[in-house]
Amino acid sequence: MTIDKTILIKNIYYMLSYAFQQLKQNNYEKIDSENFDEIYDLFAEIIFRGISFQLKQGLHKEYISIHDTLPTLKGKVDLRGTINNLMQKKQKIDCNFDELSENNLFNQVLKTTVSFLLSIPRVNSSRKSKLRKLMLFFDNVDTIDISEVKWTTLRFDRNCQTYKMLLYICYFIMDGQTLTTESGKYKLKGFTDDHMCKLFEKFVLEYYKKHHPKLHAQASQIAWNINVEFSNTNALPIMQTDIMMTTIDRTLIIDTKYYGRTMIERFGKVTLHSNNIYQIQSYVMNHDRSHNGNVDGMLLYAKTDEVIVPDGQIKLNDGNIIGFRTLDLSKDFNSIKEQLDYFVATYYNNPS
Repeated sequence: MTIDKTILIKNIYYMLSYAFQQLKQNNYEKIDSENFDEIYDLFAEIIFRGISFQLKQGLHKEYISIHDTLPTLKGKVDLRGTINNLMQKKQKIDCNFDELSENNLFNQVLKTTVSFLLSIPRVNSSRKSKLRKLMLFFDNVDTIDISEVKWTTLRFDRNCQTYKMLLYICYFIMDGQTLTTESGKYKLKGFTDDHMCKLFEKFVLEYYKKHHPKLHAQASQIAWNINVEFSNTNALPIMQTDIMMTTIDRTLIIDTKYYGRTMIERFGKVTLHSNNIYQIQSYVMNHDRSHNGNVDGMLLYAKTDEVIVPDGQIKLNDGNIIGFRTLDLSKDFNSIKEQLDYFVATYYNNPS
């Protein structure tokens, strides 16, 4: 029931359901009542339910360009090919035409992802069987080299909006997988801390958006508090926050962290990662342009098995508070919600 850092597999589903709101709709609502021993088993169930729902709506089709040799004209004539046919005494026409087809990138990504899941021994055999049955509807769809997919260029119009969440889950599953040179099969690289870091960040943001709407949580950029006229702004990095929450008189900036080790030990002293402190302090000081102390920061770490975990705060001379807290993801989800609510309630009710 657990993965690294003793996170309950079911909690991964709950986190995904916040990151991808559609998981609470349509065909997914019963997933949280099932038990999963492996993370990819959970992914297989999500993909199965998602594709099953999509098949009821109909697979997305797009016009694709086709070149074929036919007995009658279809589309436009390919003169060079047709002349070659006549020279070979073939009474056929080379044609270029567009045809509505399900063999498009969206369905190719789905089929390739399912093929990958079917190759993983840890996926339950009954789920593999269900996925294989679904693939009968994908006979005319090709598998592709997933490393060549330009995920950021995918666009979802009203005809394919139902694919959006499914494709994001496929990205989550397939990101970081590599092709073996000898067999062409995907090699499991593993569900890494990088994946969990992205999910942890997205989950916390969406949780606060839903349950604390008055705080207006969003992932905002912070402008440098500098004299732009006399500064080389092109040399400065973008300050992109994970979460920024704002009320009438206070702003809280949260930076989420998912590490194998949250603390470091030097010369017998256990401390936070210095870069984390420098980063959140930079966010706070640049956003508090008037130095009135109404902008605060929080480093929010996912709990590890360390004895000493981040839990405390510092107060800057301008009055800004920088807290460092730990979220225990090994608890049941109600406990996780209580922790997140507590962090915000304590902070805004008594920030100092």
